[in-house]
Amino acid sequence: MHKILLVFITLLWAISANFPAFSQSDTSPDPLQYADLADLSVNAPIIAKITVKQAIKVDPERAPDAPQGTQRHYIVATTNALIRGQGGIPETIRYVIDLPLNERGRAPKIKKKTFIIFARNLLASNGDIQLAAPDAQIDWTPARDQRVRSLVREIVARDAPPAVARIGNAFHVPGTIIGEGETQIFMETNSGDPVSITVLSREGQKKIWAVSLSEIVDEAARAPVRNTLLWYRLACFLPRSLPEESLTSDSAADANQARRDYDLVVQDLGNCPRTRPAKYRIQ
Repeated sequence: MHKILLVFITLLWAISANFPAFSQSDTSPDPLQYADLADLSVNAPIIAKITVKQAIKVDPERAPDAPQGTQRHYIVATTNALIRGQGGIPETIRYVIDLPLNERGRAPKIKKKTFIIFARNLLASNGDIQLAAPDAQIDWTPARDQRVRSLVREIVARDAPPAVARIGNAFHVPGTIIGEGETQIFMETNSGDPVSITVLSREGQKKIWAVSLSEIVDEAARAPVRNTLLWYRLACFLPRSLPEESLTSDSAADANQARRDYDLVVQDLGNCPRTRPAKYRIQ
């Protein structure tokens, strides 16, 4: 039994990075931003509310790659609710996690505690899973549950905005009246689905811009609302300035206008606050 358990732990953790899990008490402000939860959710085929039944310490000799200041644990948990996951998962699941040690060298007691986990199926038939990230076990709260469920509804929607890989091309076309014109910025996406931004300038009016998710620019399109999946796809992954290789305007003046319009878009989108480590921010 011990040999089987050791083989499973070794296999499971060999393909996982090393970082302690997030934790939160119900009395403190939630440290996880929208982008933190989005990063976890978009990369997790399985999201579930679970309760820990057993948290078995793994001998340090059997976990030489565990980060300093952590204790590796083999978790046996009960599935309370499946938030995302085709085909479901068993009532009992198992996974490995590194938990941070306190100043006395002790890991937090998590037995009987409830969490939200973001995971992948490793051996779906018997409940052995792999966390989607080393910090993909977060304390469950009603507010977090609601936020994650809302995010998942956006992610699995048929018209969900795709992940942006890079900016394709961008150009500005001046209008017939001085001060008028239109800038179009086309994105390349991981799925190949279209995403474009249009910035309109009209004499005596404030500039407006919108995002279209179809081949034809939608006249009813609008700029995204903050803390939505479309906002996340743009605010958290677009470069802060327009890449020079993307510019295809006919003149230097038009190219400069395209740059200024792109800067306006980035400014309106605002920053993308996160608390998770940068190396786990995978789109």
